[in-house]
Amino acid sequence: MSGLLLFAGTTEGRKLSEYLAAGGIRHTLCVATQYGEIVLKSHPLVKVHQGRMDREEIRELIRQGNYFAVVDATHPYAGAVTRNIKAAVEELNALQSVSLECNSIGREILYFRLKRDVALPDGKEGVTFFETTHDCAEALKKTQGNILLTTGSKELSCYCVSEEVKRRLYVRVLPSMESLSLCTEQGICGKQVIAMQGPFTASMNEATLRQYGISILVTKESGMAGGFAEKLEAAEKTGAAVFVVGCPKEEGLSFHEVCREMEKLYGKKLCREELLQITLAGTGMGSRSGLTIEVQAAVDEADILLGAERILASFRTKQEKRPIYQAEQMIPYFKEIQKENRSRKIVVLFSGDSGFYSGCQGVYRALTKEIRSGGLRASLRVLPGISSVAALASRMGESWQDASVYSMHGKELQGIVKKIERSGKTFFLTSGVRDVNRLGELLEKADMGECEVTVAYQLSYEEEWVRTLSPKDCCSLAGEGLYACMVRNPHAGRASLTHGKADGEFIRGQVPMTKEEVREISICKLRLYPGAVVYDIGSGTGSVAAEIAGLSEEMQVYAIEQKQEGVSLIRENKDKFRLDNIMVVEAKAPEGLKNLPVPTHAFIGGSGGYLKEILDELYRKSPGMRIVIHAVSMETICEIRECLGNFGIRDAETVQVQVSRIKEMGNYHLLQGENPVWICAFYLGVCK
Repeated sequence: MSGLLLFAGTTEGRKLSEYLAAGGIRHTLCVATQYGEIVLKSHPLVKVHQGRMDREEIRELIRQGNYFAVVDATHPYAGAVTRNIKAAVEELNALQSVSLECNSIGREILYFRLKRDVALPDGKEGVTFFETTHDCAEALKKTQGNILLTTGSKELSCYCVSEEVKRRLYVRVLPSMESLSLCTEQGICGKQVIAMQGPFTASMNEATLRQYGISILVTKESGMAGGFAEKLEAAEKTGAAVFVVGCPKEEGLSFHEVCREMEKLYGKKLCREELLQITLAGTGMGSRSGLTIEVQAAVDEADILLGAERILASFRTKQEKRPIYQAEQMIPYFKEIQKENRSRKIVVLFSGDSGFYSGCQGVYRALTKEIRSGGLRASLRVLPGISSVAALASRMGESWQDASVYSMHGKELQGIVKKIERSGKTFFLTSGVRDVNRLGELLEKADMGECEVTVAYQLSYEEEWVRTLSPKDCCSLAGEGLYACMVRNPHAGRASLTHGKADGEFIRGQVPMTKEEVREISICKLRLYPGAVVYDIGSGTGSVAAEIAGLSEEMQVYAIEQKQEGVSLIRENKDKFRLDNIMVVEAKAPEGLKNLPVPTHAFIGGSGGYLKEILDELYRKSPGMRIVIHAVSMETICEIRECLGNFGIRDAETVQVQVSRIKEMGNYHLLQGENPVWICAFYLGVCK
């Protein structure tokens, strides 16, 4: 197969050459200048032809090289070059129909025009369009202030006709000898010349405008790859006016459409970049000043911004903005826009840090699944932000690697006091001032008024303040906004390396209670884990329920007791140990179990003669759950054995425990035995 000729005068042209080479497609790449050749990546499959050519020279190059396809990726403003390329191809195809000598390949030469994606702003304030360079240059004579010219060096002479305009010019050109020579010829030199190779981010453009005190930015409509949007954003931030020499309207194919045509011609798959480049970014505390440089660069380069309305409101940029932040909304939207078959950079903005109590993880998992299944042609990355906890710690000069950190955002305030009791300092993310009020109320109720609460309001914004308040002051705090807190507890208890409470710690009354040694063995046999839902059936004083609930705030314990005295004691012990994750159920089993959440574990301390019915109900609700049963009488032991014969249990174990305590009797210390207890533990299997 004969070769491919690619005219590359744009970023897209150079990128297409790289894709072709990576796909194993040999081709010749035409560039106009020596600098254009210098910036290319060398490759054994790419032959570079450097130099400007007229129509006859282009026609001769195509004929001699026997090129069967030509791709025109020259700049949209290089209209004369495009006309010459098309004319050369048409002339050769016309001669081809008469004589095969003009083109030995014996087939029509294919022509593809790669057009640049453009995005003209509709009615954007401060932007003026001109049809020609001459019109723009004439308009500049009627202005005042410094001018940044970003249209290149070829048409520089048009802007230098007026000495008054030339004196105010700062020109940004390529760092090539040709460009610098043209500047010198027009008397533009020294500090008026900014020789740099793009692409330029909005931040870089903004810095240039501020550095040189620019009042007017002159540009061509160079499309997304040419950095047009980044220039508009920088001008908007600095208040500079924008003069735009309008982009010629043209027909052609998008970058990805040209790639597909090349794949058809050569039967090879090009390693193209994904249509959608998705970035999930943490925006930090909220204000733009708190963004990391990496996130700011991603926002500058984005075509589309997604996120909650509150977050998007702080980004007054040129990008399309949509209040979408949940995966079920994003995926259909992404599938719709990828039908446009053009590359889009999308940034999804999340408050705080993307990996710290953020919705980012759920979105990442959903998008990853969709990409792997082929539903989305997209790349995906995650960028972190500065969390309000890190910011608050820095404002205080405080570390937080040795603190406890929790989120109150949109959650029940369960176990808050227990968390603070165990930690010398505890950071909280909140949903607003109501959470701060509630935090103060809980500390006051728990007689923890000596705690100090450092409250941060609107971190990173102009109205930011950080104050240390008492719990009582927190109760009356007003003013909605973004809050973060740190509670310092001067009386934080040391965390015990063993679990278990002494019998004497419980409020007992006249209700029988499982002794502490037996409790600990039984709880170990339950094999609990975070997030477990536990039934304590026949809870009595609630000692077992309290021991279990104290292991983790993530567990939910239901203490089921039918006797009024026992119910009262369970509630008293729940309050004493501040165990918000115990739910007291005054009912008789198994009837009282029917409307409770599905359990993962159950401890049966007393069955009231209804063990079979209780096991039947537990099996109905959650086959496979872990159960521990106590027996102190031979009748109960026999009942357990008979009932378990109806179920296919597994990992069963039965132990008999007898505890003796030493009691002083005068000068003697005698062993006083407690009643022996049988502990039966198993997983409830398949019913026989």
